[in-house]
Amino acid sequence: MCFRLISHWRRNVSGYVFSFIFIVSCFTNKFVLSVLNFTYPTLFQGWQTLIGAVLLLTCVKLGWVEMSPISRSAALSWFPGSLLFVGNIYSGSRALSHMVIPFFFTLQNSSHVVSYIISTFIHREKTHRIKLASVCIMLLSAINLPLHDPQFDYSGYLWALGHLLCLGKTSSSSSSSSSSKKTIF
Repeated sequence: MCFRLISHWRRNVSGYVFSFIFIVSCFTNKFVLSVLNFTYPTLFQGWQTLIGAVLLLTCVKLGWVEMSPISRSAALSWFPGSLLFVGNIYSGSRALSHMVIPFFFTLQNSSHVVSYIISTFIHREKTHRIKLASVCIMLLSAINLPLHDPQFDYSGYLWALGHLLCLGKTSSSSSSSSSSKKTIF
């Protein structure tokens, strides 16, 4: 019984660590962008990329992810994903600076709608009706959100739309690629 609990905890610890780091980084980003009025998004984006690289190298050292050398053709195939990542970080940071965190999280969860549309209509994947219903509910909540936002800012929602498109395309691309092994580079 105790062994099963430990193995269950070890299996889920990476999810807990990711969730904790994600939430803390969003609150830190909101503080830096709003309270400190940090207006240099390129430097801020560099800081976020540095943190991502440190986390990646930590995962490599812990053995959670394995890295191998990268060829030029592989680097070129990663270029569109890298542009989407940059767009995701930049537009997400700009949106977060204009929005309240719960509203930003609600809109960010709506990126599943974008990835669902891409996988259903472009990749022609078949889905269940329950998934369609949940995507419709997420879409309705995202549409109604600006109507009930007491601190509505048009530019914040415009940046959030760009963030949703980049994040949704990134998640649909990563879910459609079938790799059985967690390998980066």
